[in-house]
Amino acid sequence: MNEPPKLPSSSPSLIDRVIWFCLNKKIIVYLLIICAVIWGALVAPFDWNTGGMLRDPVPVDAIPDIGENQQIVFTEWDGRSATDV
Repeated sequence: MNEPPKLPSSSPSLIDRVIWFCLNKKIIVYLLIICAVIWGALVAPFDWNTGGMLRDPVPVDAIPDIGENQQIVFTEWDGRSATDV
């Protein structure tokens, strides 16, 4: 069988080593991706039916302010009402 290519003998940068690892150890990269997707589904803050898997959703306490934005402005404009200003 063919051996995977070796890194150059000069000192490769960290990104070179990470790219080399990802290209030559694909099964490990695929397993890490699968684990990350499963973990993300287990902690997602949505009400998903995951088929009996134990879930621990991250609590989300974000209530958007969807009310009308209002600012109080004190100004004068002769001959106009406050709603016109």
